[in-house]
Amino acid sequence: MEKHVFINLCMELKIKYGLKASRYIPVEELVSMFLMILGHGFGNRMVQERFQHSGETVSRYFTHVLNAVLRMSKDIISPLDKEFKNIPSKIRDDHRWWPYFKDCIGAIDGTHIPVKISPSKQVPYIGRKGIPTQNVMACCDFDMRFTFVCAGWEGTAHDTRIFLDAIHRKELQFPHPPRGKYYLVDAGYPHMLGYMGPYKGERYHLPDFRRGSQPKGMHEIFNHAHSSLRCTIERTFGCWKSRWRMLSTMPNFSYHKQVQIVVASMAIHNFIRNHAIKNLEFQPYDDNEDLLPSDCLEINEPQEELSAEQSQILGNREMDILRDHIASQLIAR
Repeated sequence: MEKHVFINLCMELKIKYGLKASRYIPVEELVSMFLMILGHGFGNRMVQERFQHSGETVSRYFTHVLNAVLRMSKDIISPLDKEFKNIPSKIRDDHRWWPYFKDCIGAIDGTHIPVKISPSKQVPYIGRKGIPTQNVMACCDFDMRFTFVCAGWEGTAHDTRIFLDAIHRKELQFPHPPRGKYYLVDAGYPHMLGYMGPYKGERYHLPDFRRGSQPKGMHEIFNHAHSSLRCTIERTFGCWKSRWRMLSTMPNFSYHKQVQIVVASMAIHNFIRNHAIKNLEFQPYDDNEDLLPSDCLEINEPQEELSAEQSQILGNREMDILRDHIASQLIAR
């Protein structure tokens, strides 16, 4: 993290979100301890030695900073363009997407974060990863900023269940697309008004195209373009996970606190994106728009898709027509 970003973060947490220094420890040191634990996955003992504070002090002030960052998350994990009036520059300035995806406002996907949980409660959390995880759904814009997060679901929870709950619960304040705008989603989510999925039964994921031949036919050409643009969420997840080692080595906190850490780390991810001039984690993705995180290139067990009956119930003819229109434009260019 650049020095000016760190200073700005400390000021924001202190002035706007109520983080207070202790009698002997300034805010800057509190935030430094928090970032060291979050970023490097350091245990309490290592932080005690580095900062010369007791274990109780380290633990107490980690929670204080966490709570301040969570207050910040309510403001910073949200769209910059609240009404989605502007066309994202990534789409407007790239012939691959313009004008075909001019009404697209972002991408949605889920990711799994390992959790520490008592053996007697693990079963609902052990999904296809084979270890206990929480299933985290997020939206992002095309500048690799998180615009919504719904964390804390069990690892076995289906993406569609999480998605439908998120968009229907008013208290979660999901950033709904205005009429005529839409998010990109993969085949594990409903293709419905405001949410555009790929054609099913065709190649879709980028590794499938990289291992095989070029896309052929209207449906494959659309799927390749859709996947290439939607992978912004995969790139965002990859950048976020690479920054915060604690996400892969979660301590034995309460489950509620582990969920809070996910949200807080996304908030700081956004803060860095908003304020950094040049950042080591973002830079590889900024320099190479085709770069994908390594876990996206692995041959994984395919995600469960919606059944034909579910798709028919949740589907929307208007989105079918729009998808066909974009596909016909793409094949004609």
